[in-house]
Amino acid sequence: MTALDQAELAPVHTVPPRTVAERIRVLVVYTLLVGVALLFFVPFFWSVSTSLKSLPESVAGFDLIPDDPSLRAYREVLTQFNFARFAANSAFLAVTLTVTNVLLASIGGYAFARLRFPGREALFMLVLATLMIPDQLRLVPVFQMLANWGLIGTYQGYILVKLVLAESLFLMRQYFLTIPRDFEEAAKLDGAGYFKTYWRVMLPLASPAIAAVTILTFQGIWNELFWPLIILQDESKYTLTIGISQFVGIYNTQWPELMAASVIAILPVAIIFLVFQRYFVSGIVAAGVKG
Repeated sequence: MTALDQAELAPVHTVPPRTVAERIRVLVVYTLLVGVALLFFVPFFWSVSTSLKSLPESVAGFDLIPDDPSLRAYREVLTQFNFARFAANSAFLAVTLTVTNVLLASIGGYAFARLRFPGREALFMLVLATLMIPDQLRLVPVFQMLANWGLIGTYQGYILVKLVLAESLFLMRQYFLTIPRDFEEAAKLDGAGYFKTYWRVMLPLASPAIAAVTILTFQGIWNELFWPLIILQDESKYTLTIGISQFVGIYNTQWPELMAASVIAILPVAIIFLVFQRYFVSGIVAAGVKG
């Protein structure tokens, strides 16, 4: 008997069919997931719909389908509103702070994960404790320090506040703990020091965590309103979030323009998330499984 005949006579392992209970359970789970997805999608669809309406129609009632859709609000936002300047300010700050967070958080995370020095755990706990302090509680001392240094109304003042975030440091440290020490030992055998090991070995292996920090930092800086409103008091330095808030007046709100500007502002964050989505998920999962 040839090998081909033996292969044909070999038993074929098939996946057993699902029972009725399993099919019902899968159907219920998928129904719930679709429902939750639609629940989160409705506000975004409402924003897009409102941006295509006129002002009277936008305040007439909750109607997801505009009667006479128009791109007038988008044209006004891009032509009459100082959108390009505000978007450039937001992009500059978001990119700059994303780079500083990735670099400094990776260096600090590597030190907390691999180096042994006195007070390491206490210092790391102190860093994490800052996450429990709201920005409003730190407003007065931070503002006084920046005012004494002449940094109010400057990009430098805002960059100094957000230079490296505690959550970025935490994510990088947790991910470095998941990397086997064999890679470091091999680098040490080749004569690499701490920094060369971090730069040539550990940092390339931490690409999922870097992607997670990149997305979270860029999104946080791009969407932040509190600190830019407090520090950037010069209109030429306003970010996009401050500019969008100008559509909200004391007695009226320009809903179509407000929604059009918001929809446009979402696009950079959505693009970055779609590009780094695969690495983002793996980085978050890996950082959460190591204590």
